[in-house]
Amino acid sequence: MYKTSEASLWQGRIDSEESLPTWRWHQRIKNIDVTSSTEELNGAKTLVGFACDEGVRRNKGRVGAAEGPDAIRKRLSNFCLHNEHPLFDAGTVYCEDKELESAQSELAETICKVLEKNGTPVILGGGHEIAWGSFQGISRYLGNDLNTRSLGIINFDAHFDLRNATQQPSSGTPFRQIAETQQSNNNAFHYQVIGLNQQANTSALFSYAEDNRVQWIEDIDCHWNKISEAEDAVERFIATKDYLYLSVCMDVFSASHAPGVSAPAALGIDPLWFFALLEKIKTSAEIHNTKIILMDIAETSPPLDRENQTAGLAARIAAAF
Repeated sequence: MYKTSEASLWQGRIDSEESLPTWRWHQRIKNIDVTSSTEELNGAKTLVGFACDEGVRRNKGRVGAAEGPDAIRKRLSNFCLHNEHPLFDAGTVYCEDKELESAQSELAETICKVLEKNGTPVILGGGHEIAWGSFQGISRYLGNDLNTRSLGIINFDAHFDLRNATQQPSSGTPFRQIAETQQSNNNAFHYQVIGLNQQANTSALFSYAEDNRVQWIEDIDCHWNKISEAEDAVERFIATKDYLYLSVCMDVFSASHAPGVSAPAALGIDPLWFFALLEKIKTSAEIHNTKIILMDIAETSPPLDRENQTAGLAARIAAAF
């Protein structure tokens, strides 16, 4: 079910004492129903929520991520803005009655409409089953272009999420679903994972990743002494791609920074290191004329969070993008 956001979500401080114009997100963002509006988005970053953790439940994880989108919005609401670029909130797709596949299809349609209106979707999850909906939305929008132009996926994640979806798709299967769909259409599967936890991925998953030329950087190598190696790796990956889909699973971060996830990381990566690499990705995409077509942020689970710490970090990521 698709619903536009409640106006009450977007509220916060107004800095009336300042002599120069000052803005916060709640003052600039505009709610829009992309299913009926004819308004052009003109390249604006456009939030779409995916209130779902059915994929996490199927993957035998701890649920709660369905509450993630609004928790992130509430943290974004009072953030200061330092430009006057337009911002839109295109509402939320809700998973009802455990109908994951229907919710993913509706998310895909909503994403496609944002892209058709020349917006850049920023999807707030929700479990990482969000990724299959994100890819489907990109695929619907690009159509035959997906057969002639290359799509790269960079996923910051402790997990490959390449589990076999034959029996039941879940939060652990979306990139396997993408790989098999691309391969069935004779398209290359370009996938890079950053922050991978070796202990959280089976030998079978590593074998599948190797067979399908997946690239990855393990969490133990995601530190400042090796930032140049990581920057070189994403540079090479992006250089040959026409489009880039960027995904961030909040369980990639240390539990000290992101406790509110289904599977908290004992090690994880440092947010400051992440933001440095995110800037490199953005710069490389601009240099190589690679369009970052979509970003999604998965696995923020408010019931498992500590003082909204994880939601706050997810909001910082959305704002930085």
